[in-house]
This record gives sequence, structure tokens and C-alpha cells, in this order.
Amino acid sequence: MDALLKIENLHIEIDGKEILHGVNLSINTGEVHALMGRNGSGKSTLSNTLMGHPAYKVSKGQITFNGTTINNLKSNERAKLGLFLGFQYPLSIPGVTVASFLRQANKALKGDAVSPKEFRKLLYEKMDDLEIDHAFATRYINDGFSGGEKKRMEILQMAMLEPKFVILDEPDSGLDIDSLKLVADSINKFKTRNPQLGILLVTHYQRILDYVKPNKVHVFVDGNIVESGGPELALELEKKGYDWLVQREEVRK
Repeated sequence: MDALLKIENLHIEIDGKEILHGVNLSINTGEVHALMGRNGSGKSTLSNTLMGHPAYKVSKGQITFNGTTINNLKSNERAKLGLFLGFQYPLSIPGVTVASFLRQANKALKGDAVSPKEFRKLLYEKMDDLEIDHAFATRYINDGFSGGEKKRMEILQMAMLEPKFVILDEPDSGLDIDSLKLVADSINKFKTRNPQLGILLVTHYQRILDYVKPNKVHVFVDGNIVESGGPELALELEKKGYDWLVQREEVRK
């Protein structure tokens, strides 16, 4: 089986400093992979690189998505291929409603010129499926939203734009346990409706993996994946922390 997303010997620089040092990762259609690691280990650098952030320079290696090499593609071109990034800290956009934003995003991505009535019907169907109140459609994007509301808006964007692969950069960041369950439930509902979807879920903690079950878990230390395994690896990290892997890598150096 050809991988939906394949990363080979990826080296990334920011302002001339190398942050990622030869990352290799392969994710098949329909799989959920969790990427874990401490702050500063390179997880968000990989997320931003995959989506084409211009500050992150690929100095070596290759990223292939659905059979296409995307190293030199812009973010909007990657989005049109079916990539989506859910941000750790979604931006607020005062003055732009959720409905307006999603309609313009849908038009830019798909070229669909659906009528306002047709679009609103589709939006409400997606909101109902994710158990999001219709009143959110008239609110300004993330303006005054709680942490959980911001993350659920990211899932709503996914539902409307229908990507083939999503990168969720710390969707559990800053959430209490009730909000975490709501966000995880939204992710699971979207995945159930889209069984071919690939997911890379970036997180510090094992707790979200109690609700969103990964096929594989990978651990980042100092800009590279140093350990991969099944869901049991996340449980081991919960018990032992990251020190044992950090110390092991220091010995290897």
C-alpha cells in the first residue's frame, strides 16, 4: 500500500538553524498517528512544514502527499490537494462571521459557487452532526470563544472543507476534561464519517489518546523521531515521562 503521507529524511531550517534532523514518517490512508514530545522537540515545526509555512525551509529530504511531492507547493496549493492544519492557537478574526469565513474558504478551495441558501443548509447539517449550536454561525471567528469552542470550530472547518489528511497540532492544549471530551468526540465523529481520512495528532499528553485511539505513536526528541510503537507507548510515556528517551539519545550521541 502506498502511503497517503510520506516523509523521507526531512531536514528543516529556520533562519539558518536546523530544527529537524532527518525525520522519516509514513502514514497510510485511514490511519491515526500520534506524535508526542516535550516543548521545543520539533513537533509544531513538523506541523507547520507539512502545511507549507514559508518560514520553514526544507534543506534536505522529501514530503510526498497522495503521490505528489509537495516540498515546493504553497499552503493554498497543499490545501487544494487535501491537507488541513488545525492550529494549536487558532486566531481570532473580529468582524468576520463563522458562516462568511467558511463560505469563502469553501469557495477558494473547491471553486463551488453554491447559493447562500444551499451553503447555509450544508453548514447547519455539519453543525448538527457535531452538536454545535447554530448561533455560532453568526459569531465572529474565535472572538471571545473558549478554548474548547475554538478547537471545535477547527473540527467544523474540517467537516466543511473535507480534507484527505489532517494535522491536529495539540488539539487538547488548554482544555479542561469536559472540553477535551467534547473535542475528542468531534474528531471521532468526523473520522467515522470519513474512514479514509489520515490524521497526525500532535500532543504532549496521553490523555487525549484515551478518546482518540491511534494506530501508532511516535516520540520526538531534539528534532527527530526516536521511538515508535503502538498505543501502549503512550501509556509508557505517561508512567515514565520523556527523560528515559532523552537520556538514551544523549548516550547515543
